[in-house]
Amino acid sequence: MKIKYFIKAIIILFLFATNMIAQGDIITAKEYKALKKSTDNLTIIDASKTKLYKKAHLKGAINVPYKILNRKKEEVGFKGLLKSPDELAKIFGEKGVSNNDYIVVYDEGSQKYSSRVYWVLKYLGVRDVKILHKENSSWRKARLPLTSAITKKDVKDFAINVDNTVLATIDDVESNLKNEDVVLIDARGEEEYSGVMHEKKNKYSKGHIPGAIHIGFIEVLDKDKSFKSIEEMQKLADANGFKPEKTYIVYCKTGVKASVIFVALKNILNYKDVKLYDGAYLEWEFKGKPLEK
Repeated sequence: MKIKYFIKAIIILFLFATNMIAQGDIITAKEYKALKKSTDNLTIIDASKTKLYKKAHLKGAINVPYKILNRKKEEVGFKGLLKSPDELAKIFGEKGVSNNDYIVVYDEGSQKYSSRVYWVLKYLGVRDVKILHKENSSWRKARLPLTSAITKKDVKDFAINVDNTVLATIDDVESNLKNEDVVLIDARGEEEYSGVMHEKKNKYSKGHIPGAIHIGFIEVLDKDKSFKSIEEMQKLADANGFKPEKTYIVYCKTGVKASVIFVALKNILNYKDVKLYDGAYLEWEFKGKPLEK
């Protein structure tokens, strides 16, 4: 009887593993539930804004809203730039996150904040990070427990092993503007990309970085805001002439929306060389670099 249950467990783990490979680091509610049962060092991060976290979150989840990972505008002159690796390690460690934890991150359902925190953790060299999409019906079917109780964890050591291969600096972008092997992707809205001015709507833009193509972050998501399938992503890639061997640099206004496309290219299409320009549009404009409409 024990052998029978052992074989059954192996089959379940095999199916789980192969499904994980198919979607890279993107997991479903059912997969999360299985992971929770099988993983001792699991850490759950809710990347939503604090007010949403306080209303309801997954039981055991800690709150790491993405904005606390950014430098203040007064420090650099523009919003959205990531803090130093040492500062980030301190924040995660004080929240109870170790670089050796198996981390699952989710947000309120937009994929923006979970993708941003995911990218930050990969930049810091964390090996095991997964993204769980918040979708109410799938969560109910999987019976994932919710709570409003604030989760507090003991402080942990967070060792840094920075992975610069996922980061693009302003110099990287500027030096590759005419490189045909580098694809620059603007993940903002169509009007921001085109330089349509809506100052009252806080959608200020003078255009886009020269040579950048436009793929709004919502184009890699389905109607329920979950990530598109590999078949749908391949159609998008083919329509834009993408090739796996090229380098892809994604950016938006502050690095948040672009993180969604980073996740899709890396985990669904399995592209090897994908970078996020963290300074993004705001740094490019602040430093007086050329823009086009």
